[in-house]
Amino acid sequence: MTMSALGEPCVLLKLGEIVLKGKNRELFERRLISNIREALQTLDIKVDVRKRHGVIAIFLPQGAVAEQAQAVAQRVADVPGLVWIHQAWRVAKDPDTVLKAGLELVGATDEAKRGASFAVRSRRRDKRFPMRSNELDRFVGGAINDEYHLPVDLKNPALTVSIEVDRDEVFVFTGGIPGQGGLPVGSSGRALVLMSGGIDSPVAAYRMMKRGLHVDFLHFSGIPFTTSESIYKAYALVRKLDRFQGRSRLWVVPFGKAQQSIRTSGQDRLAVIAQRRLMLKTAEEVAHRIRAAALITGDALGQVSSQTLTNITAQDNAVELPILRPLVGWDKTEIMAEARRIGTLEISELPDEDCCSLLAPKRAETRAKIADLKQIEKRLDAEELCVQLADSIQEYTL
Repeated sequence: MTMSALGEPCVLLKLGEIVLKGKNRELFERRLISNIREALQTLDIKVDVRKRHGVIAIFLPQGAVAEQAQAVAQRVADVPGLVWIHQAWRVAKDPDTVLKAGLELVGATDEAKRGASFAVRSRRRDKRFPMRSNELDRFVGGAINDEYHLPVDLKNPALTVSIEVDRDEVFVFTGGIPGQGGLPVGSSGRALVLMSGGIDSPVAAYRMMKRGLHVDFLHFSGIPFTTSESIYKAYALVRKLDRFQGRSRLWVVPFGKAQQSIRTSGQDRLAVIAQRRLMLKTAEEVAHRIRAAALITGDALGQVSSQTLTNITAQDNAVELPILRPLVGWDKTEIMAEARRIGTLEISELPDEDCCSLLAPKRAETRAKIADLKQIEKRLDAEELCVQLADSIQEYTL
């Protein structure tokens, strides 16, 4: 009994909330398929991506092996909009062929060698197939039980054999990789992330990618009064996040001299909030230039002194663009867990000279008054300064 009798390896993708989009569903599916194709360009494998009813199938070239299908499955698992990715086998639409494929697939699993419990779950998308789903379950399941003497457990099986009857073929598989869920990147527009080298902003960027935003990144460096370490971190973080969306862009603002001007304004306790407002004003100017419709920050309510409700309101007042704060209700433990899961935590924890360390008063203001902040900005000529800062940005190509 050889694995070649299983037919052709392929990858079957299950959609998430896209299926609830009604008349707009086709627009989301087109965007998702485009994102899938773009993601797979990083692999040296020519594939055929086809939309089916409720699923997307990725067919590999003739002669492809299971390891290539595995590589494709692992790559598309990073594409938002998918909930499950299955490395499957494409077999002929014939009950006996499906039976043989099921037997061979189970025989190659560790669960069968351990004598673990199993179940067969069939789905018949093509109603012309001669057997109903429950009949196909019993037909294949009975043969597996006879061949391998595995106990049947329909409620909590250790091994599930999935059979999906489609228009032109049958897909047979076990297990799967959880997808990212959410919406396809680009289906909700474009936004600009204020990207520090810390833990929060990369997670915020990822959460907004999952809601369909394509994001670009703006990093504020303390240069010339700090080293380039924070830039290296921001660059590494953007590269890590790029696997979820592709075509990411990073800009860096040399912010040190502007911070020095804020420090000499004589408003020590307001310096941090004044700095945040200037960052937002600069980010808004950049966003207008790249046609981004919103700003994104990693703020979490009450996490630090600048993130009290009063101070967040004072920051919102600085710009007209909406500021999206996907982590506003998260605590640090939750943020760190998500950063660990998406692979950014280790980079964020590397030491660097963050530009915010240049403005660290002994006591920061937790209830900043907007009128006081506007007085500081008037002395700094903040409107002109943010344009100059936007003019000075440098793009770092991934």
